[in-house]
Amino acid sequence: MSDLDAFRSETAAWLEKNAPESLKGTRDGRFGGFWGGRKHPEAPADVLKWRDVMAERGWTAPTWPTEYGGGGLSDAEALVLDQELDRLQLPPAVVGFGLTMIGPTLLDYGTETQKKRHLPAICRGDVRWCQGYSEPGAGSDLAGLQTRAVKQGDKFIINGQKVWTSFADKSDWIFCLTRTDPDAKKQEGITFILVDMLQDGVTTRPIELISGSSPFCEVFLENAIADADDVVGEVNGGWTVAKALLGYERTMIGQSTSGQLSDAEQDLVKLASRHIGMENDRLCDPELRVRLAEYAMDAKCYELTVDRVSKASRPGPESSILKVVGSEVKQRRWELAMEIAGPAGLGWDGPGFDARELQNTRDWLRSRANSIEGGSSEIQMNVIAKRVLGLPT
Repeated sequence: MSDLDAFRSETAAWLEKNAPESLKGTRDGRFGGFWGGRKHPEAPADVLKWRDVMAERGWTAPTWPTEYGGGGLSDAEALVLDQELDRLQLPPAVVGFGLTMIGPTLLDYGTETQKKRHLPAICRGDVRWCQGYSEPGAGSDLAGLQTRAVKQGDKFIINGQKVWTSFADKSDWIFCLTRTDPDAKKQEGITFILVDMLQDGVTTRPIELISGSSPFCEVFLENAIADADDVVGEVNGGWTVAKALLGYERTMIGQSTSGQLSDAEQDLVKLASRHIGMENDRLCDPELRVRLAEYAMDAKCYELTVDRVSKASRPGPESSILKVVGSEVKQRRWELAMEIAGPAGLGWDGPGFDARELQNTRDWLRSRANSIEGGSSEIQMNVIAKRVLGLPT
């Protein structure tokens, strides 16, 4: 038996013994789990028990170094762990932007003090993070941001506004891009700062989308305070850190999209059998059969590509490809659903529509933002052209 086979056997036995029975069979992708944080409502006892046993083993962040609360596993061992969790349909014990975005960035650029302060808390889900990048006047042109951070002694005083900040109202800390040198070239005057949101100088306001719900918020910083030690990287050198984090973000979006697409083929077939009809165990519409087959192949190719790219220890500009393709395939999925449903896909409220049909309408509306959030497709294609293909500017 190889070392990896032995690890799989030991992992399977440990999960069978330690995972709460109530959570087996409840997996909802790689990002459906306990978000944690100081503002979270009381979680069920079995969810907290699952968090505790996994965190104690370091398996909430399996490849992170053990000294920061991780498991110290190799990429191959972490893949085995994920496969065994999937086999038992167990949810991740902790999820969130701490694990997928700021945590990996701190491992790359953080000081030893920052790593020891923040990473163990991320591994346990004790602190929830959000991303302070976009502003009302700096979305696609992120480097045009105007939130100011002025140094006073060993503190930074921060004033400005962030927008489209996912789950800001539920978060404890925000990793924030600020302008510290207004006279420098815009990319050269930016500093990456960690800001505690549980202070009087930070307020949030949810933004409702056309779908009727939204994780997005506005964040207002009014004389908010951060320590000089909360700067990640160099003062005025935050653009380098910001771009590195975007690589992790786009990989995370790719992984999330891949998980959502993996089961969509069967969902679409079930929807089509209901609204279009079957004949000899095949959908009656031959053109729709072809389109569903094309979608299924593209979704599978995307899933395999995401799995391969995700093994990279530090994502590069190639992660923009995941963002563009994932957004397009996901939007195709919901366009197909709406076409298949026909009049049943027009419901918003009231009689004549069941709960699933109403949710499909909202999911289709929500998908319109997929090609904008996380960096619009136009920006991603510019990144691909310049930094991946090396095309002239």
